[in-house]
Amino acid sequence: MQALAENRIELENAVAQPLTLDEELSREAAVQHCNDLFADMSAAERVAWSLQNLPAQPVLSSSFGAQAAVSLHLVTQQMPDIPVIFIDTGYLFPETYKFVDELTERLNLNLKVYSSKTSPAWQESRYGQRWLQGADGIAAYNYDNKVEPMERALRELEVGVWFAGLRRSQSDSRADVPFLNWSGNGAQARWKVHAIADWSDRDVFNYLQKHNLPYHPLWEKGYVSIGDVHTTKSLNEVDRAEDTRFFGLTRECGLHNIDLSSV
Repeated sequence: MQALAENRIELENAVAQPLTLDEELSREAAVQHCNDLFADMSAAERVAWSLQNLPAQPVLSSSFGAQAAVSLHLVTQQMPDIPVIFIDTGYLFPETYKFVDELTERLNLNLKVYSSKTSPAWQESRYGQRWLQGADGIAAYNYDNKVEPMERALRELEVGVWFAGLRRSQSDSRADVPFLNWSGNGAQARWKVHAIADWSDRDVFNYLQKHNLPYHPLWEKGYVSIGDVHTTKSLNEVDRAEDTRFFGLTRECGLHNIDLSSV
């Protein structure tokens, strides 16, 4: 406990220090120091410290995917009314919409739904089915339906801290996900917190079991990563987990690659 208290003090000092000399290097050093200290904390302690010491206006994003109940429960246990941003593309599985309703009612979530300003039908009329138009088509579709709505949510909700449930073991593209990331300065500074970045599938299972929380309904059918109907496959249909999304052309939609300093 004494070591944990000392870690908290070090974290507070690291965040409080002004950026001097080379601003970018100073920021990188502070963020790295915070990540090193977070490594010795539990996920719940990381959430608690972030809520107590990082800027105001925290939010939690969720795709309501396979293991979404973990982060939703973990964070709302400490801040019940935290805004939960959900990006609705209009092409999600029926099971996903039911899962959203189930967890929203059970956890009393403060759900904030964002979507593209252009309806799915209108997009298809203009561009066709862009998810069938190769990597560039998928990227354009993802920007309009996932990235832009998330950027809008961050602006409109004046977000200072963004909690997300990314884990390093989920995919190769997430292998280096940090506990903390920081972009921008002053009033434009935003933090992103991945409190369960170091969790394994076993950790997720144990947490869900302990708190009697469900996996996504499609989990038992082999869906390990769940997005839109047209670009999501079960593990039973492909050879690798990396191929379960976007036909194997990419694993990420770009939402978690948003440059927080430019939103």
